[in-house]
Amino acid sequence: MAHPFEQLDPARIVAAIEAQGFYTEGEPFALNSYENRVFLWRDDQNQRFIVKFYRPDRLGDAAILEEHAFVDELYAAGCPVNRLWRNDLGESLLHHDGFRLAIFYFVPGQAPELDNPEHLFALGGAIGQMHAIARQKPFMHRSILKPHAIALESLESIRASQWLNARQRRAHEQISQALLDMLPEKAWPDDAFQRVHGDCHLGNILGRGDSFTLVDFDDCVMAPAVQDLWMLLTGEDEPAWQGQLAELIEGYEEHCPLDRRQLGWIEQLRTLRLVRYSAWLVERWSDPAFPRAFPWLASENYWDQHIRTLEQQRVALSSPRWLA
Repeated sequence: MAHPFEQLDPARIVAAIEAQGFYTEGEPFALNSYENRVFLWRDDQNQRFIVKFYRPDRLGDAAILEEHAFVDELYAAGCPVNRLWRNDLGESLLHHDGFRLAIFYFVPGQAPELDNPEHLFALGGAIGQMHAIARQKPFMHRSILKPHAIALESLESIRASQWLNARQRRAHEQISQALLDMLPEKAWPDDAFQRVHGDCHLGNILGRGDSFTLVDFDDCVMAPAVQDLWMLLTGEDEPAWQGQLAELIEGYEEHCPLDRRQLGWIEQLRTLRLVRYSAWLVERWSDPAFPRAFPWLASENYWDQHIRTLEQQRVALSSPRWLA
């Protein structure tokens, strides 16, 4: 059967936008998004917008609406986030021809430079400003980040697939069990959880100079605050990452304090992202966009490298370096 996203041809995309009362100029431009489908377009006044078509059957309406309410709350508080468009009825979750979609105002800019101290300080400030609001109440319909449970589910998805040969399957099962044994079922205390962006990497941060905007809250969850910081720590040696960390924290704590014990949880979060990424590719392979974009998943070399990466991560979990 054809995947639902295969039906999203340019005519249907334009029809979905114009059904909301817009007139479009030119054909929408596809942005680099795979979980959902996201397009940049202009109206007849030459104003730019982003339209996001949500992946069917992934999130319930309540979870999507909670994401939208979070973005609205942050925007109203002056946090640098991309604003939602709402129709005359105040609706942000829109429907057309079997698809759910949302429209956002376009945010111009480029990704920050993580070797630039001023950019790191500004990023820390933007995230701290967001977290100061996010801590005021919890999500009710979004998921909770639980490393052991999510890693177990992800590793089982890979085991159940046909991607690994017999040798790789034995090696993967061995390293998987070792990693699971190192991820406690209750990883963090209850008071560590708060609303977070959830996927705060360079692709979701745009700006110019020392002013940056956080975009795409599609993966917002309840998690420790450090979930929104650790992916910005890219230094290859101790002086480099300590310097990055110092700038991020300095900017962050202009708005709210950071619990330093969370720095010791970074390798757990990295482990979770590593195993989740490969499982995500496996689980989404029926979407035709994935074989086109990630053809290397079918190679033996990819899985050999993935197993080596998991082994390196087991060592990192044994002696985490992210300490204040």
